[in-house]
Amino acid sequence: MATARRAREVRGLPLWLLREYLIEAGGRAVADDRVEGAGWSARLVQLEDYRLGSLSVGQVRIELEGTAAGLDAIEAHLAPKLVRAGG
Repeated sequence: MATARRAREVRGLPLWLLREYLIEAGGRAVADDRVEGAGWSARLVQLEDYRLGSLSVGQVRIELEGTAAGLDAIEAHLAPKLVRAGG
């Protein structure tokens, strides 16, 4: 099967909490910045804060790699958790 890659930036959610969401979805932390699950692996990258005027919001880049089905499954699990009011 071909390996697929997807990435996105998530604002207003700390890296540690995003890692916990991935573990909750059946993943296993293999490093501080990497979680692996069935059909997927995720690398978490702490980015520079997003700034809008004097407002500063933390952001994390999540880089997913795996089978299309594996990525679809993890993204479906994360989707409701990544919805933020006002974001």
